[in-house]
Amino acid sequence: MISHIPEPRLLDAHIVMDADEQLGQPIVSNGLPLTKLHHAAFDAHLIGIDPDYRIHVSDRLLEIHDGPFLELGLKGIAETLIERPRRLEDRPDRDWLALRFAEFKKAA
Repeated sequence: MISHIPEPRLLDAHIVMDADEQLGQPIVSNGLPLTKLHHAAFDAHLIGIDPDYRIHVSDRLLEIHDGPFLELGLKGIAETLIERPRRLEDRPDRDWLALRFAEFKKAA
């Protein structure tokens, strides 16, 4: 949804953590296919995705000046939209994205 990498072995993720017994279910609407890097950044609240599918990058990352990997791989996705499946039932749940985005904002 962010990197456009077609190799499924390099992708994983969830919106609500698996540890949340009520909401962390392994279902399509609780999924975001992210690279391992984007998944780690999402879980660490270094990137967030709002309910309108817009990607936000934490100020902490934006303030770091490093090589092209950080610039293109993380900082370069700020304010872009994730690619969404055509079928509505395959899209990430907007309410769950709102929950996670609230955590992202709180961590800022």
